[in-house]
This record gives sequence, structure tokens and C-alpha cells, in this order.
Amino acid sequence: MKKDEYMIKHNIYGDELRLPKRSLLQRFKGHLSTITKHKIYVASGCFKIGLYRQGILHDLSKYSPSEFITGVVNYVGDRSPNAVERELYGMSKAWLHHKGRNKHHFEYWTDFSSKSPTGVIGCKMPLRYVAEMVCDRRAACMAYNGPKYSSRDPWDYYVRTRDRVIMHPDTRAVLEKALVIMRDQGEDASFAFIRDLLKKEKGSDYTAESLGLSHTPLN
Repeated sequence: MKKDEYMIKHNIYGDELRLPKRSLLQRFKGHLSTITKHKIYVASGCFKIGLYRQGILHDLSKYSPSEFITGVVNYVGDRSPNAVERELYGMSKAWLHHKGRNKHHFEYWTDFSSKSPTGVIGCKMPLRYVAEMVCDRRAACMAYNGPKYSSRDPWDYYVRTRDRVIMHPDTRAVLEKALVIMRDQGEDASFAFIRDLLKKEKGSDYTAESLGLSHTPLN
């Protein structure tokens, strides 16, 4: 975009942020299109692994006023409006609303614990939600990367924040294995891997060892 197609905003820390100029109608249409495409992409993935109900119900809270209005106001097109809200105000109320209502986010499964050096622990996610999380990460990359999307994008997106993620070790082992298979062997192979896991267990009664996986971080 050209220089005059940007507007300058200052966040709570006084930093300048360059955001694209768009009319309210453009932002409304852009955000609605993005979240609907994302939902369709997630559904396609969930249907391939047999999670039909989760595919249909995925991310319905994004259409609620608490999340949708923020999405329109902070729409930029190449990243989540929640990330823009966080850049501007140091937090995202829309994201807090979203993660508290959608069990496919690992952040939903965090709790306080005196046993953790940070005071926070990751709880084990039921496998059906880990599977939906894989579909969600794939769909997010598809929606934001468009024609440039490749099956290695979900892994690349994950590793950028892996060191800061608070996740149960068994859940992490499943997620990393699914994303690495997607990166190296393609989506069909990753979905086949997930389908096999779901035949064994859909809830939380699993360990990495029982699934034949390792806690050693993958590369």
C-alpha cells in the first residue's frame, strides 16, 4: 500500500502503528469474509477427521457483538484483529471473550498451580479438541496467507511462539506430531494420523507414551 493509504495510531505505550485506511463498510465486509472463510476451512478439516459437530459449531462466538465489533474496528486483513487490539491497548478483550468459550484453544485449558514456577500450568486437552486445534491452525494460515499458503505454514506459525506457550506436555506432543506430519507429508497424512488417534481416545485419558509419542520437542 502507498504511504497515504495508511493511518497512524499511537498505542498505550506511545509507539506509532501504521494501519491501512479502510472505510467501515470495507472493514465490515473484510472481517466477515475472513472469519467465514476460516470457519469453512476448519469445517472441511474437521469433517475429514470425523468431527462433524465441532466443525459446524466452531468459532460461533466470533459472530457475537463482543467479538465481531472489535473484529470490524481493528480489521487490517493480514493478521487477527485481536492482535491489532492487543498492539493498541496492551490486551484484547475480544480474545479474552473468545478463548473462554472455545475449547480448541490451549489457553482455555490453563489454570493456577503452586507446583509451577510461573504459577500457571497447562491442563491436558481432550484429544477431540487437540484435533480441532490442528484444523484451526491450518485454517487460520489458509485464511490469512491466501494463495501463498503451504502445508508447512501451520508449523512455522506455531514455532514462532512455541517457547512462550503454556501447554500440557502430552497435549504438546500430539500437536507437534500432527503439525510436523502436515509439514513433511502433507495434510492428508496429518488428518490420517489424527483419525487413528481418535479411534483410540477422544477425551483426556491418554499420555504421549500411550499414543506412541515422545515429549522431546520436534524440529
